[in-house]
Amino acid sequence: MSELLKFSPSPHIHTSRTTPGAMAHVLIALVPAVFCALYFFGLPALWVLLVSISTCVATEWLITKYMLRRPLSINDYSAVLTGVLLALNLPSNLPLWMVAVGAVIAIGIAKMAFGGLGCNIFNPALVGRVFLFISFSAAMSTWPLPDAGFGDADGATGATILSLVKMGQSTAEFTPQDMILGNMGGSMGEVSAVAILIGLVYLLVTKVVSWHIPGAILLGLAFIDIMAGYPVGIDIVSGGFLLGAVFMATDYVTSPMTKRGMLFYGFMIGVITASIRRWGIYPEGMSFAILIMNGATPLINRHMRPSRFSPRQRKEVAV
Repeated sequence: MSELLKFSPSPHIHTSRTTPGAMAHVLIALVPAVFCALYFFGLPALWVLLVSISTCVATEWLITKYMLRRPLSINDYSAVLTGVLLALNLPSNLPLWMVAVGAVIAIGIAKMAFGGLGCNIFNPALVGRVFLFISFSAAMSTWPLPDAGFGDADGATGATILSLVKMGQSTAEFTPQDMILGNMGGSMGEVSAVAILIGLVYLLVTKVVSWHIPGAILLGLAFIDIMAGYPVGIDIVSGGFLLGAVFMATDYVTSPMTKRGMLFYGFMIGVITASIRRWGIYPEGMSFAILIMNGATPLINRHMRPSRFSPRQRKEVAV
């Protein structure tokens, strides 16, 4: 019997695709966003990226080898992916020791403390980001302006579009082209809508993700923005909306398994994000919204699971 049945944690992908293969596809999809981060923010962005990735990999290696004492899992690329996503959620001028702390929290607390890949409840990269935001609010709220070149950043900082909106100030200094291409201040991965959308197309074509979660998030955001009389387009291309909708909320482990569950999960992320942006104290709400719905995922899976039998099969069983 032990040779016939194999028990393993999620994600359970019923295809020939492996977990390392799925992670590799996501990493490939992130290449345009990483390139834009390096182009706009220069060498400081590269250092943040390298420190985040190396610390995530080292933390998982140490915990797996010396604490859990089981075969190493760093070859599945999940730690690398967490490092990239965490870096893209941070400002490029964040002190590197803070980056390392966030990476340790992301892997050590949010992932390995639950048992490793497939057992974590919350998205590790977002846990690391929120921890840093709560612990070092000033550093996590100082946004460098784009340097537009692979050189040392000049250290100039400025407010993001969402911050200006929250303070009731004009955003006229940012043109639609600036917003779409990413010529504006913000975290490393939230500045280029085009780069993230290119990654989304790649993920959809390779069938790594489906449209259900990103589409439902967009619908939920638009629902609240329309009710509040706020331009939906600005909300989409500013802040971490696209990065979260495409790469964070679609995480296999922490998102629902059924399409109906995905639609509800995504819609609520959009609603919560827009609600925090419009009426909350923080200008951004994507990270909090995804983590809240991560916590609700087990409940969604329980109550929105597919019927065990089709209607015809239920009729036959009743007879």
